[in-house]
Amino acid sequence: MRLADKLVIVTAAASGMGRAGVDLFLREGARVAAIDINAEALAALADDAKAKGHTIATIQADLSQPEQMRSSINDAAAALGGLDVLWAHAGIPGPAGIEDLDLAAYDQAIALNVTSAALGAGEAIKHMRKRGGGAIVFTSSISGLMGSMFSPIYSTAKFAVVGLTKSLAQTFAPDNVRVNVVCPGLADTPMKIGFTGRSGDPQEAEANQARLLASVPMGRLCRPEEAAHAVLWLASDDASFVTGVALPVDGGFTAR
Repeated sequence: MRLADKLVIVTAAASGMGRAGVDLFLREGARVAAIDINAEALAALADDAKAKGHTIATIQADLSQPEQMRSSINDAAAALGGLDVLWAHAGIPGPAGIEDLDLAAYDQAIALNVTSAALGAGEAIKHMRKRGGGAIVFTSSISGLMGSMFSPIYSTAKFAVVGLTKSLAQTFAPDNVRVNVVCPGLADTPMKIGFTGRSGDPQEAEANQARLLASVPMGRLCRPEEAAHAVLWLASDDASFVTGVALPVDGGFTAR
């Protein structure tokens, strides 16, 4: 098992890719703490884990709030008895355009996509040093590698996460902490509609999805477990000399 006895925190853990990651990491031998804003979904996640013979720690927190972000990492590490791996996965689509920009929505998008990642890493490193090293994996997007004409604020935030990754990979290397980032394409998760259907029109959402998939050589959405498997590899000792990498999980979209 690739994460045997590893102590792992997953943020935005109760749905989509985060939930797929929790399930996968448990199967790979990890002890997991799950952080999410949705207390009901966290309870369902814990029940599902228990039914499969696992126990997880759950922490409800709004990760757009700096003190909750910091305390959730520290509380999770305390529940686990340390920390080896952090998957900082939290994020939201943010405003669709930039004209007449809603600054409150902009601030929320930056707080959840960028600030939470930086604060999470800043707390995680303290615990990882005590363990002699570790791995941090962020979630960016193909929109953090190629500018998105539909989501300029999301693209801004996700480019920032890639830059943070490359900087921290160098900063934390002397601590034996590797820092990498996964960059999924459009994924079959609850957040998908936030990109394809911002207007609320189902037909427009379907058309936007078809337009996006036409640019994906493999011709389909990313499955949540595919992103989770990429994170598993980056977090495991199989990637022991890999740091500072932005890994697309996109069916060939960024290979064009």
